[in-house]
Amino acid sequence: MSYRAPQKDMMFVMKELADIDGVSALPGFEDFGEETAAAVVEESAKFCESVIAPLNWTGDQQPSFWKEGHVTTTPGFKDAFAQFTQAGWQGVIHDPEYGGQGAPKVIATACMEMLNAANLSFALCPLLTDGAIEALMTAASDEIKDLYIPKLISGEWTGTMNLTEPQAGSDLAAVRTKAEKQADGTYKVFGTKIYITYGEHDMSENIVHLVLARCPGAPEGVKGISLFLVPKFLVNADGSLGARNDVHCVSIEHKLGIKASPTAVLQYGDHGGAVGYLLGEENRGLEYMFIMMNAARFAVGMQGIAVADCAYQKAVQYARDRVQSKDLVGPAAVPIIEHPDVKRMLMTMRAYIEGARATAYFAASECDKAHRAAEGRPTHQALYEYLVPIVKGFSTEMSVEVASLAVQVHGGMGFIEETGIAQMYRDARILPIYEGTTAIQANDLVGRKTVRDAGQVAYSIIGQIEATEKELLALGQGDAAVIAKHLADARAAYAATVDYLLKNFKVDIKQVFAGSVTYLRLAGLVIGGWQMGRAYLAAQRLEKHDLDFYSAKKVTALFYAQHLLTQAPGLSLAITQGGASVTQMKAEHF
Repeated sequence: MSYRAPQKDMMFVMKELADIDGVSALPGFEDFGEETAAAVVEESAKFCESVIAPLNWTGDQQPSFWKEGHVTTTPGFKDAFAQFTQAGWQGVIHDPEYGGQGAPKVIATACMEMLNAANLSFALCPLLTDGAIEALMTAASDEIKDLYIPKLISGEWTGTMNLTEPQAGSDLAAVRTKAEKQADGTYKVFGTKIYITYGEHDMSENIVHLVLARCPGAPEGVKGISLFLVPKFLVNADGSLGARNDVHCVSIEHKLGIKASPTAVLQYGDHGGAVGYLLGEENRGLEYMFIMMNAARFAVGMQGIAVADCAYQKAVQYARDRVQSKDLVGPAAVPIIEHPDVKRMLMTMRAYIEGARATAYFAASECDKAHRAAEGRPTHQALYEYLVPIVKGFSTEMSVEVASLAVQVHGGMGFIEETGIAQMYRDARILPIYEGTTAIQANDLVGRKTVRDAGQVAYSIIGQIEATEKELLALGQGDAAVIAKHLADARAAYAATVDYLLKNFKVDIKQVFAGSVTYLRLAGLVIGGWQMGRAYLAAQRLEKHDLDFYSAKKVTALFYAQHLLTQAPGLSLAITQGGASVTQMKAEHF
């Protein structure tokens, strides 16, 4: 079974939970209402299902390979990328001034999900290019913007981000790549960068590397890092390509998953120095790179949702087709989808995905409002920034759990490569690691996003959750009241945890951070549960229009409340009372 985009659920979330009507009322988004959103989603689905998805298995079996400094991508990738860019999909979210479509992030997010679900390895190339465009829009001169961004949007060129070095993974203070200013204002870059996604490939004419490096005399640590644009081929004033730059791919990695995506080791300056162009000001590189990193982190969160949904679809189809064991209340063997525990696994997968999708689209909507709303932009921006580490950290951890459940549904066949589900399990495993591990997302959520503003955003979310509880209770007894009860318990656990973090951050920081990942999971579960509560309210109102779809939505919301939200009090106790059992163990006792 090939991937099928969940268009109906995407549009439901956009309309009912992510306020597409409100977004389309913002200046510049007037042409992107519900009707346009549906048309874009439909066309993106057709393209991803017919062109990109068929290459997913091929990419796993015939991965990209390196030979003598050159990388050849999986058969079919180059042509598919040409079709992708020629159809304008690279430019969906970007500024029309440079050839983009100028669509809201909430619409682009749906397109992003479909592309990643269809083929995660392929999607990484446009993902990094999107991030590079955002960084250039923020930090580059007008001259560089005009020269580079149209080519990146058209797909003639692609982009990368170069942070990691052999001795500098998550700790970017350890970056050693150096940049020496030249008389003509350019810089010569020297160093080694590793884990560079699509750092070398054959799908575009040029590759635009955004590179973190240090200038001579720069301050120590992250405050002394600058950001440089280093093209594979130098670019002439008219946009044509010039000489080969001194940046070369010396190898690519052999990986557990995402095998078709070339992960390059790049060497800068072995033959006199790679020509680079400073972006913005010296020593502010990490500030600029964070723009690209935040875009990439949100996108990786969408990768988690995408892979999870694809795994769920395959598990459902297998469970429908596989006949084994008698029904518990009948004499005949039945498809395994009729067995209660298989249903439990499928419902767990479904609930996770729908909650995470709703959270991510809601976050995208907040981002749109942060950029275009007439008032309240800082509030929208703060909420979006709070949600980014949750979208990234929670959704990617969720994807591994969902992919594992999908293997379990397949039973022994799930362990066999030919079924295709093993690939999804392997592909998913990178997602909680790259673009900042789950621990890094969690530390960001605790320190920068919760403690720094004294919990202001977290408490505002808690207030909105309470309002949803009241709406559910207003429907009377029954499932709505059950959801409201579990949502209230989860909200109280979330609030107690925020209180604890604020009270103890300066008292015992190690115990606080011992619970940071658990806090991220708690926040992700509760906010997803809030969105599912809102989904129940919408489904109750709309049920008469599509009984099957909205009834299933209501059951999923109930399952989420009873099976996932009920974890919240325990998670809160682990954070507020369990820090000491983590920190007290001596290293030598492991």
